[in-house]
Amino acid sequence: MLPTLPPPFIRQMKALLGTDWPLLEAALQTPPPVSIRLNPKKTLNNGHWTLDIGHSRSAVPWHPNGIYLPERPVFTLDPTFHAGAYYVQEASSMFVYEALRQTVDFSKPLKVLDLCAAPGGKSTLMADMMTPESLLISNETIRPRTASLRENLERWGNPNVAVTSGEVEEFAQMEDWFDVVLADAPCSGEGLFRKDPDAMREWSLPQVEFCAARQRRILAAAVQTLKPGGILLFSTCTYNAQENDGNATWLAQNFDIDPIKLEIPETWGIVRTAGGGYQFYPHRVQGEGFFLSVFRKKEGDAKKHTPAAMYKSIKPLPKNLIPAAAVWLSPELEARFFLTPSGDVLALPALLEPDFLLLDKFLKTKWFGVNIGEFKGKDFIPSHALALSIWACSKLPAVDLSREQALLFLKKETFDPPPGTPLGWALARFEGLNLGWLKILPNRLNNYLPQERRIRMAIY
Repeated sequence: MLPTLPPPFIRQMKALLGTDWPLLEAALQTPPPVSIRLNPKKTLNNGHWTLDIGHSRSAVPWHPNGIYLPERPVFTLDPTFHAGAYYVQEASSMFVYEALRQTVDFSKPLKVLDLCAAPGGKSTLMADMMTPESLLISNETIRPRTASLRENLERWGNPNVAVTSGEVEEFAQMEDWFDVVLADAPCSGEGLFRKDPDAMREWSLPQVEFCAARQRRILAAAVQTLKPGGILLFSTCTYNAQENDGNATWLAQNFDIDPIKLEIPETWGIVRTAGGGYQFYPHRVQGEGFFLSVFRKKEGDAKKHTPAAMYKSIKPLPKNLIPAAAVWLSPELEARFFLTPSGDVLALPALLEPDFLLLDKFLKTKWFGVNIGEFKGKDFIPSHALALSIWACSKLPAVDLSREQALLFLKKETFDPPPGTPLGWALARFEGLNLGWLKILPNRLNNYLPQERRIRMAIY
């Protein structure tokens, strides 16, 4: 049973919804729906999905890879989840796909900023839409939250990504640079009440006012980073007009930016608000509370940016080491190799190097491309991120695991490799998807799953 709804929230929603309020109130007492979004670059068994997550599924109307599940499985015990085959994402937030599909030409190389990105659901969604020549910057201001953000993006496998932890004012230096900016702004969380009772306990009218003011600071910086003609998405997971329509109206009145109207089927149940946004209510859609508005920055002259001549935070990998690193990647790739101060080897898409240089010039805390491993003496030790990356060479040795073996691997335990397995490094693989690295020795195997990624619950 959920905690009692705060009386000021009830009064607010009665004023907003009128006779619809009892329907929302009843919906908030029901279990939230469960939904996932499939990773189009990580299909199982030669393209045939065999996810062990139930057979009665239905499609999320506004995303082609979105699926509702009849009940919530134990995702931790599904090896394909750890391989990045899908993201457990709330269905309403997948509407970002439809808004971008109607407003952005994703066949072109783009620079995309997810300004408030953790834990990474919307970043992975946008990464799926982008070409390999495009760059996604996934930013999280709160530094401790970048760990989950990096993990989720690493699991998704795209190399054309930079994870950053910068204040919005740092991005304001990159004026007129981004083609698309998503500001999924921190909010009062009214739309999460039935999923997160703590959000209900922490809610208050002063908090709503505080969130609305913070959102305006974020949105002002977001507009500044956007190039003329670029698209801004502003979203929250709340209902109140102060944070949603109020800030959308404030945007349109104070900046050279125009609201965009989307074409939305009535059957989807999405409400177009008085301020031109799109509101999701749990009594009208199969999803949680969510708000989104879309804007286009007016055309004009864009500020020119000159990339730095060299990186501040990384240095080129010595030329004599490049062949030993490149052999782990698909041979057709054009990559640049770098060393971090801690000795990690990074692989960056060559075409995007000017963009990475510009990011390095302006931002203090960032992680670029794919961390593919490290050299210890003359030996190269591949990283977990490489195993999950779509850049990993398809011809690398691999060990196909049963479900039981895959779960043992994810517990960071050992098991007997199949007879005839060659010695040396091998990918641990389940249903055609990479889970991590094994090293096969004459009398045993070593499990190289990072300690922090291991399953801690019982697997039987």
